[in-house]
Amino acid sequence: MNNLNLSNDSKIWIYQSSRAFSEEEVHKLKNELATFANQWVSHNRALKAFSDVIFNRFIVLMVDETLAGASGCSIDSSVHFMKRIESDYQVSLFDRMTFAYQKNGELKTASRDAFANLFHNGAIDENTLVVDTLVKTKKQFDEAFLKPLKDSWHKRMV
Repeated sequence: MNNLNLSNDSKIWIYQSSRAFSEEEVHKLKNELATFANQWVSHNRALKAFSDVIFNRFIVLMVDETLAGASGCSIDSSVHFMKRIESDYQVSLFDRMTFAYQKNGELKTASRDAFANLFHNGAIDENTLVVDTLVKTKKQFDEAFLKPLKDSWHKRMV
């Protein structure tokens, strides 16, 4: 399913991998994610869902709740699925204190402290594009997944 078919208010979850996935891993992972999204249910009702891997590093799950809402049980099933992905691919997907940013067109990551140091040392600035893994809807994702540091929650971390 293409995410264009989802409501702008669709819920989104973004999981940042502790390392980039190889092209082979991305291909395999996209297939696993598509299978999960196609079988994802809430109270025995199929969810209208979308999944993808962005920049070989971010796993995206979206649910359009206009037909059926994601329940606690369905969200739990997605977390269990992500935990299995972590184990299968030997990555961490739940570390929220590693920040991703673009430098010279290349995606880089840094721990919170290293990110603050990069800012204070002038290696990055307020116009550096950062990845906002905390967007909550498809509309926010489409408009502000990448945004200048000055316009993001990251600003308060530097």
